[in-house]
Amino acid sequence: MKNLNAKVLAIGALAGLTAALLVYGATVQPLLFILFGALSALPILIVGLGWGNIAVITAVVAAGVVGAVGQSPSFGLFAVLLALVPAWLSHLANLARPASELGGPEHLTAWYPLSDIMLHLCGLAAVVIVIVGAIMGYNADLVGQVVDAYVSVMNQQPQPELQLNPAVIDKTKSLMLYAIPLVWGMIWVMMLLAAYYMAIRIVAASSRNLRPREDIPSALRMNRNAIFVFLAAVVAMFFGGIPALIGAATLGAFGAGFIVSGFASLHYRTRGKDWRIPVLILCYLTSLMLTVPLFIILVLGLYDTRKAIALTPNKNAEIPKQPDTKI
Repeated sequence: MKNLNAKVLAIGALAGLTAALLVYGATVQPLLFILFGALSALPILIVGLGWGNIAVITAVVAAGVVGAVGQSPSFGLFAVLLALVPAWLSHLANLARPASELGGPEHLTAWYPLSDIMLHLCGLAAVVIVIVGAIMGYNADLVGQVVDAYVSVMNQQPQPELQLNPAVIDKTKSLMLYAIPLVWGMIWVMMLLAAYYMAIRIVAASSRNLRPREDIPSALRMNRNAIFVFLAAVVAMFFGGIPALIGAATLGAFGAGFIVSGFASLHYRTRGKDWRIPVLILCYLTSLMLTVPLFIILVLGLYDTRKAIALTPNKNAEIPKQPDTKI
């Protein structure tokens, strides 16, 4: 038992070290912050889904210690902040209880719904974006400096048509102020969800998964309560200032959740259809290039909200025998 615990602790520490290095890469390359930040979640998710809470707690602590010793105490806290999100998601994914407590058969086990995991994922992603923005000192002046640097480069071009007038510059600054946290929220949720899916596949391939693999097209939906958070974020956008910035990050995070849910619903609804593959390809391509198709997918995700609970046989219970129907 001691050897097993030592092995689990070592695996968790190695995952924390990997996560801390990826977080460091995110700070060194700001343009790749979201990519490296999402990749840092992958080792945490793998140890959490495959080795449980002890390993994932060790990974979070190791990430903080490595960051504090190797860089600075503030960097260590930042590494812990990013590691806590996938750690919490893996904890939720491993939660289970007898299905009889929910009115189901006694021989089955009910796992924490994927829709509720999505609710936590979107909420935590929005919180991380807001905290990172506060640490960076994100405000109108910072965005204005970035836009001014871009305008100065464009004004140096010999083509007069590429030069921007002051009115367009002011509108661009106002748009970018709220567009950046919104886009960050969307990308962060999709990257974290991709890391969660990859971790599930990796852990299942090694037969270490505690939670059974689910049929994503039928199970991946948003919780109904997420609609109220989405609407509150839309209302916050009209207040301006800090509430609007928080609303933009929340709107992007939960909007991404509903978009992913809409695509999952589309995959499920088109099963068995001969025209399924070309329609799915067309939807993905048009959603990348046009706003209207993406809005339709968003509406589909808002419409198709439900809670699908994964059920698996309980190892400690006997499966009831089916009655003999032979004549």
